Amino acid sequence: MTTSSAGPDGPVTPVPAPRTPVAGPTDAPAPPAEPRRRIRALHTDTTVTVYQAYSPALGLPAVRDGRFPAAWKRERMTWIKPSFLWMMYRCGWGEKADQETVLAIEIGRSGFDWALRNACLSHFDAGEHADRGAWQRELKGAPARVQWDPERDLGLRALPYRSLQLGLAGVASRRYADEWTVAIRDVTPLAREVHALVRAGETAAAAALLPEERPYPAPEGTPGLRRVS
Repeated sequence: MTTSSAGPDGPVTPVPAPRTPVAGPTDAPAPPAEPRRRIRALHTDTTVTVYQAYSPALGLPAVRDGRFPAAWKRERMTWIKPSFLWMMYRCGWGEKADQETVLAIEIGRSGFDWALRNACLSHFDAGEHADRGAWQRELKGAPARVQWDPERDLGLRALPYRSLQLGLAGVASRRYADEWTVAIRDVTPLAREVHALVRAGETAAAAALLPEERPYPAPEGTPGLRRVS
């Protein structure tokens, strides 16, 4: 299709109509950016998987029995991580001392959500607390703590968005060990296989082995998500 135009003194000349651009393979929409803070986890309708690493003396009996042994100190704060790669960063792919056994612990979502609803941020945030004193009072009475740390890539480098670490103490720690736990698996072989592929430069193959960590619907009131960050 054409249109016509004329100069002030010249004849009418045809002008081609503008072409409608056709989307090509490079015009596909970019994937949505990750929000600064979000819980990503392997989860089902009833359970969520978190990761911890222990010495074989603690980790192997836990796998064998499907529950934490009596030697696991229930009065101490324990930190659980829904991010497999953050766990790899923390335990050095299962090569750090006393972290040689990497566990995938499947726990009930009801317990996980209870911990999030009753948690306090591990650091003061003026956007969530009236003042530092209010935060300290909340922290002192909370059975759980939330910390948001940079997510990691396959090279264990920090990414520009953050993942959850959840600290459990007192009643939360005891309930985690003795009530919420559904199953415990040894994923040390997976950690070693992924690490070997990364070292060999086969990042696509390594990524294909990672657990499918999808956005998790955090309960209302989860610390760090109470405001848009």
